[in-house]
Amino acid sequence: MSKNGFSLKSASDVLKQFCQQAVKQNIALRDQQQYLDEEIKQSLIDAGLMGIEINRDYFQRSDKALFDDALPFSGAVLMIQEVSKVDPGVAVFLHVHNILFNKILQQFGSDNQKSQWLPKVATGAVGAFAVTEPQAGSDLSLMETSAKRIDAGYEINGIKTWITNAGEAQVMLLIANTELECGRKVPSAFLVDTALPGISISQNIPKMSVRASSTCRVTMDQVIVPESALVGAQNQGVDIANYGLCMGRIGIAAQMLGISEGALSLAVEYANERVAFKHKTSEFQGVSFPLAQVCAEVSVLKPFIYQLAKKAELGHSSTQLLDEANKAKLVASQLADRATSAALETLGGNGVALDYDVEKLFRDAKVGKIYEGTVNILLRSIASRMFNC
Repeated sequence: MSKNGFSLKSASDVLKQFCQQAVKQNIALRDQQQYLDEEIKQSLIDAGLMGIEINRDYFQRSDKALFDDALPFSGAVLMIQEVSKVDPGVAVFLHVHNILFNKILQQFGSDNQKSQWLPKVATGAVGAFAVTEPQAGSDLSLMETSAKRIDAGYEINGIKTWITNAGEAQVMLLIANTELECGRKVPSAFLVDTALPGISISQNIPKMSVRASSTCRVTMDQVIVPESALVGAQNQGVDIANYGLCMGRIGIAAQMLGISEGALSLAVEYANERVAFKHKTSEFQGVSFPLAQVCAEVSVLKPFIYQLAKKAELGHSSTQLLDEANKAKLVASQLADRATSAALETLGGNGVALDYDVEKLFRDAKVGKIYEGTVNILLRSIASRMFNC
């Protein structure tokens, strides 16, 4: 299927089949070991999902690829949604790699940067997006990582934390403060090869959600990058970060949508089989009504997310889309929280048992209200826009 012949329905069928055949394998093992196994990584590479938006100029797909050319942004969103129904840990790995690295590089990178990195990341090199610091999460004004101009390019010093994909990454798109001639410090973006001297990546941080994806602390001690590593202009870091956050929030909304759909499917299947008091539990309103509520909200949320993706494809700027992206991510994360809770309760005691998949989706949903914009940050942004303040 080419980009020009793309349809959500046919692409969804292809991705669903792939998820059942590849992603569904070893879910519990990945979760328990908190490790992305080599088998699934190779499957993602072979399927062409590491470069889903990268065109033929940089990525010649193999015969094993699911699609014969780049898909539009809605295709990447669909991929995240479908994979999230099965394993949100694998989905967030793909999300960060494709949206927070590949997509940003395609939008802001130079021709040389694209030629250097896009063929690599499409065929197995993993990308990460490094912004968050120990004291600078939602408030990027507290960011301390610096990139000082030197004869050889830039010297980067600082610490980034909670960096998804850092454990596997060969390259990071990193935001650091540079100093202008006037003395003012401004954020700038850099492509940083993780093999450079001075870079130290911690062990995976143990966590309760999306455990298959790595999340690490990255320390940079006198890391030297060439001037050609600068992405865009020297003072463009905020614009690049905001673009990533906007596109990323659409992607995370799709992840939460997928989690909600996955939990709903498991709950409906169970309620149709479980018998109590000589009736299927699906016949009891106390069981069916909460699931019906989730079903209705999923149906309303889905077209809103894809409308946003389509607007991005049509060239709407991140400034134009950010308010709607905030709303999509807010509502989707809240829905996933409630959907997985309702599904878990539908299964009763089995809902908290490790032998069933619902408890994992319940844990995975929680992080959706935190990463790439906490609920309170999103509400603050929405309220500011609403009141024009």
